Amino acid sequence: MTPVLFIVQICLMMSLRTALLRLALISLSVILGAFGTEWSVKYNQQEICALKGSTVFMNGTFTHPEGLTVTETFWTTDPVPGVEPTDLSKEPVYSGRVEFFTDEQKHFSLKLSDVMEKDEHQFCFRIKTNRGKQRWVGKPGVQLSVTELHVEAPEEVTEGETADLTCKTTCSLTDPTFIWSKNGRPLTTKAIENNQLHLQPVSSEDAGSYSCAVRGSQHLRSTAHSLRVRYSPKSVSVSISPSGEIVEGSSVTLTCSSDGNPPVKIYTWFKGSTPVGAGKTYNIPNIRSEDSGGYACQSRNEHGERRSTAVYLNVLYPPKNVSVSISPSGEIVEGSSVTLTCSSDGNPPVKIYTWFKEGGSSPVGSGLRYSPRQSGSYYCEARNELGARNATIDTVYSEIWARSATTEAALNGSACQEDVYANVSPSRPEENSKAESSPVKTSVCTAAVEGEVKEESLEDEAQYSSVGFHRFSPSDRYNDGTVDHPSAISTAK
Repeated sequence: MTPVLFIVQICLMMSLRTALLRLALISLSVILGAFGTEWSVKYNQQEICALKGSTVFMNGTFTHPEGLTVTETFWTTDPVPGVEPTDLSKEPVYSGRVEFFTDEQKHFSLKLSDVMEKDEHQFCFRIKTNRGKQRWVGKPGVQLSVTELHVEAPEEVTEGETADLTCKTTCSLTDPTFIWSKNGRPLTTKAIENNQLHLQPVSSEDAGSYSCAVRGSQHLRSTAHSLRVRYSPKSVSVSISPSGEIVEGSSVTLTCSSDGNPPVKIYTWFKGSTPVGAGKTYNIPNIRSEDSGGYACQSRNEHGERRSTAVYLNVLYPPKNVSVSISPSGEIVEGSSVTLTCSSDGNPPVKIYTWFKEGGSSPVGSGLRYSPRQSGSYYCEARNELGARNATIDTVYSEIWARSATTEAALNGSACQEDVYANVSPSRPEENSKAESSPVKTSVCTAAVEGEVKEESLEDEAQYSSVGFHRFSPSDRYNDGTVDHPSAISTAK
């Protein structure tokens, strides 16, 4: 390169630098104005995250060159160079939703209500003065992001596990305090940390619909999230149908109810510790007294099983198994006391006993025990609240038949006859002459009686125990109080 060209190049570079410096000075003079004060717009926040439906405020301060008078201020969005910005308050989409504020201290603010997703723009403050070309737009402005709340959580958990529910946003809210609700009611007893709700451990009661919100905007809740909890059966109970007293012969249905997730489908019925059936219901048709007892149902699902508290079936029935016993047993001596005792089974327990002597229409006694004063055929009737219809069927007869020893002695000219022989027959007294029996030696003085009573309870016909007494025993049949062959003994007196 020649020295001349080099000098020319240096001159050109210096001229370009001078031109740039002049341009910068011109720009600075526009900014500073006639008296050197610069334009400025300062925003308190340059990024705002707002909840959909909420109200936001954008604030700041501004300055302008001295010697200018501000004639108009307003807010605009996304200004484009070379295009005059539009006043937001005059745009239909913001009509009724924006308010502008300024004061003498050059503070300004924008109030934007009912924030929408389409409000996500850059909001800038615009200043106009009395000199047409002296105007300013505060760029960059305030970037508005709009979010909704939503709950992030598992759909289903198992009782005993841990579950964390998170209140999520698409942008960062400014110092939010999150609050949680379950089924529309605020939660105050659960562990809340930042934007998370901790359920530890999870119980079946934690199942429900959860939502979150930010304090100060509680009305702007998230969409509800349903949390399901799997758990083994609980609250297992048994109901009885029909309710009330259970009478023998009726039909009874037991129904098992339980709470479980998944729902219980396997039911097992127990009487005591013995399995007796399966299914949600257990039916006992034509219930009997033997069916009385404690019944429980066991519910099972894939997470476990639980048994209900037993319910007791108390089956009511009329008297049955009625019988009569004689005391004392063995020899009965004149002047001694004979007691007949009536026994029976009934529910409710039998409390009414009535004694009759065969052949008579009127009762001869009442109560559990009766002491007869004459020989004869006696029976007791047991009755409870349900026994009226079965009283005749359940009647048991006990007979004591005896010939007066005194009469025998008078006929034979003897004051006392000690040896009397008794033929015992399971038939009525009038049939004794035809029935074979076994003589038994005993001692009777005056009106002594020895009798053995045979007791039975039959539904269709009563049975009698007859005792016949004899003065003599055939000498070739009786030996030392024993009978060689009872069938060979005559029943003749």
